[in-house]
Amino acid sequence: MTDSTSWQPPSGAAPAAPASPYASPSAPPPAPGSQPGFPVPGAPAGWTPPPKPGLIPLRPLTFGTLLGASFQVLRRNPRPTFGFSLLVTGAIYVVALGIVGVVAFFAFSRIQFATGQDDADAIAAGSVGMIILSALVPVAFAIVGSAILQGIISLEVARGTLGEKLRLPGLWRAAKGRIGALIGWSAIIAVVVTFAITVVAVVIGLIIAFGGTAGIVIGVLLGLTFGAVAVAAAIWLGTKLALVPSVLMLERVPLRDAIARSWSLTTGYFWKTFGILILVAVIIQVVSSIVSTPLQLVVSFGSTLIDPNGSSNGFLAGAAVVYVLTIVFGVVFGAIGAVVQAATPALVYIDIRMRKEGLDLELSRFVEARQAGDSSVQDPYLVKASSAHAPTAPTTSPWS
Repeated sequence: MTDSTSWQPPSGAAPAAPASPYASPSAPPPAPGSQPGFPVPGAPAGWTPPPKPGLIPLRPLTFGTLLGASFQVLRRNPRPTFGFSLLVTGAIYVVALGIVGVVAFFAFSRIQFATGQDDADAIAAGSVGMIILSALVPVAFAIVGSAILQGIISLEVARGTLGEKLRLPGLWRAAKGRIGALIGWSAIIAVVVTFAITVVAVVIGLIIAFGGTAGIVIGVLLGLTFGAVAVAAAIWLGTKLALVPSVLMLERVPLRDAIARSWSLTTGYFWKTFGILILVAVIIQVVSSIVSTPLQLVVSFGSTLIDPNGSSNGFLAGAAVVYVLTIVFGVVFGAIGAVVQAATPALVYIDIRMRKEGLDLELSRFVEARQAGDSSVQDPYLVKASSAHAPTAPTTSPWS
């Protein structure tokens, strides 16, 4: 005999639903309208993606994410990045063309007043020397401008990672006290490179001048050898010291400590650092060539259409147009390339610190504290005094 009356739970409670095999004991209940029991493919139970308050997700970066973020810096906050870079690059071009052009005009105009061949030769030699010396002024100006730009972009990347968008005055205030160290670092590089090239050039020149045929052969071999060694040394030292500007601006340590810090951080990440830096440089050069070649062709055909007879006036007009467009193109793409190439080492620096020192946890803690209204949390980029093998950094943040 069977009972057809269905069983009811006590007190009218609904029967318990079977537990989902995908649910996590600590996971929160599903949101209304969601489909429980269907986890993210390949994700562990209770997994949530890392936060991304701004430029990059707060986790160690993949190669593609790092490469994309280098170009995203320009689009995310264009005014203090592209605007300032365009101003610096344009000023460097104007100073270079103005000083060298004026000196060259007055230097070579003196040759027509020479009274003899010997006098003309002496004046020509002096004119060349004046032009070379005048070129040192825009070179020094370029070193200063590039150093300042690199510092501003490094700060923009650091604050953009935390979801902040600062204007140029805010970035400039944060860079206070660090620009001098960055200019000094750039000047050291320029002096060392110039000194090395000068010494080798003088030695090879003396060997060729006094060695006869054998001296020419030896000089050429020495030049090729020096070129190969110089390229290898530039790759090695340039990669190992690529993070010095970022360390100077973000950790606010002395130059000597910044050099040691960059050397330590890139240990074990040499090829990744070199790969991303060289890839970004190649991309910029390729894009620049792709854009400039059609522009030059259009300008050339345009000058032919304007003056099909090839008169001197038409030639001069076409040459002037080509010259002006070349300068404008160089300034614009130089500004874009400067931003991207300055942002890349800063992103590499953040990525390596995430992998080696858990910087992603400090960044997440800082973002959470800021969202909760707590302003007492230390700047996450400052090196802790208790960190092993790390220089001591100041305990105050320039952002407070």
